[in-house]
Amino acid sequence: MTNTDPARIRELNELQRQYFASGITRDLHFRKEMLRKLLAAIQQWEKPLYEALWTDLHKSEQEAFLTEVSLVTGEIRGHLRHLSRWARTKCKPTPMQMLPSRSRIVTEPLGSALIIAPWNYPFQLLLNPLVGAISAGCTAMLKPSPYVPNVSRVIGEMISQTFDERYIAVVQGNREVNTQLLAERWDIIFFTGSPVLGRTVMAAAARNLTPVVLELGGKSPCIITSDADIRLAARRIAWGKALNAGQTCIAPDYVLIDKKIRDAFVDEYLRQVHALLGEDPQETEHFVRMVSDKAFARVASYISGPEASGTVRGGKTDPATRYIEPTVILDPAPDSAVMTTEIFGPVLPVCTFETLDEAVDFVNGREKPLALYFFGKLSDGKSVVRYTSSGGACINDTIMHIVNEKVPFGGVGNSGMGRYHGKLSFDAFTHERAVIITPRRLDLPFRYMPYKLYKLFRKILG
Repeated sequence: MTNTDPARIRELNELQRQYFASGITRDLHFRKEMLRKLLAAIQQWEKPLYEALWTDLHKSEQEAFLTEVSLVTGEIRGHLRHLSRWARTKCKPTPMQMLPSRSRIVTEPLGSALIIAPWNYPFQLLLNPLVGAISAGCTAMLKPSPYVPNVSRVIGEMISQTFDERYIAVVQGNREVNTQLLAERWDIIFFTGSPVLGRTVMAAAARNLTPVVLELGGKSPCIITSDADIRLAARRIAWGKALNAGQTCIAPDYVLIDKKIRDAFVDEYLRQVHALLGEDPQETEHFVRMVSDKAFARVASYISGPEASGTVRGGKTDPATRYIEPTVILDPAPDSAVMTTEIFGPVLPVCTFETLDEAVDFVNGREKPLALYFFGKLSDGKSVVRYTSSGGACINDTIMHIVNEKVPFGGVGNSGMGRYHGKLSFDAFTHERAVIITPRRLDLPFRYMPYKLYKLFRKILG
């Protein structure tokens, strides 16, 4: 895919700044109309998008709809329902010492937005933030991933045929293009990717004190106690790991399990994998491939080779098609690559503990993950959530916290900063502006020097 020329990037940035300055995007009716246009465009381009996702990732239409398209269209419909209320000026109480003034909060768009998305959910993770930008009244520059060239091409064509480039535009290319984009000035940067690249984005944003939303990742643990429903835990973890072949920022990354039930869980996990994907997952249309040869080699190295650690169950690979079988690794070393690097593939390390406190200490001894999953008694699950930290959490489930637009999605610490989905997507691209309205005809003297009424005023305030 050809890199967008740096001069073209600068031109688009300036055009979008001028367009935002015109005030067009602030109009509420305009924002709603643009949301409707985006929804109609997605429906029109749905088939080419499915074909592109299959070509780039071997992602089936069913999985593409559930994990990509439906989440974006649902987000759009939610914004159309609630935008008028979200954007409304809010009256706030005014303290006595400010009377007769009135207090208001006015929402205003931050301005020109840069949205950079990764390859693993290339449609959802680019378009969902765009919904928030449109809803808030911003302009937007979109940068899809070069690792999924067909999807990026379809998105580029869809956006260019739907919106004026002065309002929303797509630029294409590799990390050189990212560098050029980050050299420009933006009013907000929304980045989804790895913690390593997140630091680069944050450093670039610091030059202009640009606010950032960083949706990163990390090693999301599953804690399973001895009183868990083993079959249910195995099924839901297998499903969470099989989605996108584990190439999900909130995929179950490793299991911490009571040692008394480890073997029973592993056997059941592999049974559930086959129940979901068939006896040979390589033959089903519902199992995604590694996105690139480099990604394949990295994940395969956890199974065999110098990086491998622990006992492997499964482990079939096919470099020609970048297929990696859903695999379990038992008792890997805590400092091994598979336990210190976000896996982003269908490999599941399984480690044991003797007490729940031991598992909690293990999680707290590492970087804060984007998600945490617990299987066992509700009271124990609540305790684990209370004494750990993660971007989100599920008790007796995986992945599903991303589906509810009424709860925040975002990271903490090394797994990111900022939140979105639903109203929080609107909030991410919005500045809440305090406005105090004071009448001209009544001008109380107590606030003016030399503060003649100071003693009385202080006595009133207590």
